[in-house]
Amino acid sequence: MKITGFGDEISPDLTEQLDVLESEGIKFLDFRSVWGKSVIELNEHEITLIKEELDTRDFRVSSIASPIGKINIQDDFSSQLKDLDKVIALAKTFDTAYIRVFSYFIPQGHNPYTYREDVINKTKALVRKAEANNVILLHENEKGIYGDIPERCLDLLTEVDSPNYRAIFDIANFVQCGVRPYAKAYPLLKPYLEYMHIKDARFSDFKVVPPGLGDGEVEELLTQLKEDGYNGFLSIEHHLGPEGEFEGYSHSKLFHHASQALNSILSNTQVKGG
Repeated sequence: MKITGFGDEISPDLTEQLDVLESEGIKFLDFRSVWGKSVIELNEHEITLIKEELDTRDFRVSSIASPIGKINIQDDFSSQLKDLDKVIALAKTFDTAYIRVFSYFIPQGHNPYTYREDVINKTKALVRKAEANNVILLHENEKGIYGDIPERCLDLLTEVDSPNYRAIFDIANFVQCGVRPYAKAYPLLKPYLEYMHIKDARFSDFKVVPPGLGDGEVEELLTQLKEDGYNGFLSIEHHLGPEGEFEGYSHSKLFHHASQALNSILSNTQVKGG
């Protein structure tokens, strides 16, 4: 298993992102934003500067964590196809096959299955571009989108039925949907699982907490992943805020805290990250 992390949860500054990742022994970046700009907002000059710094410091990009599909299902879709073209170009520049996507927010109070056909058709249009460009779209189970529970994630993955469309397994997001990640989600999504987001949450208040301190069954998942021969990425996306029980923590310190919690679990379960 390879450990990566969302640098923008450390700092908007690229150098600080890489400094903190490197201090934790991590040489991969889950690339979502830098300098306060989403990956799809970066211009060519900025992309060149980022590539030069990553190459100089021997960092690799594990995925382009795009916001594609993180819009209302009723919003304009044409911009999504244009954004995917930009993101595919970024994936080629940074030598990664992985692009994160979502499956559209459903209007509050509506039955998600009402929009099933529309979601699938739009997803298939994105996947056709991915197939033509030899990249892999990774669907994240974000709360409130069509694919926020394991049954609808599985519905999408089986209906689209492409090796260029696979699953990100976000532990805390399942908890926040009232789903036990290991007991309920993993058995359904195991054949499609390509990438893991390591963050935890509690059922009682849905608050995000460090890995291992919530109801995300993180230790059970990592143990099972090892037994199943998983050799993909574990991405630290801690979503911890510097308030409440972490009042006074800087964002960089929170990342250290989450990384060390993950390493403790890996050590306890004798699962090795690298």
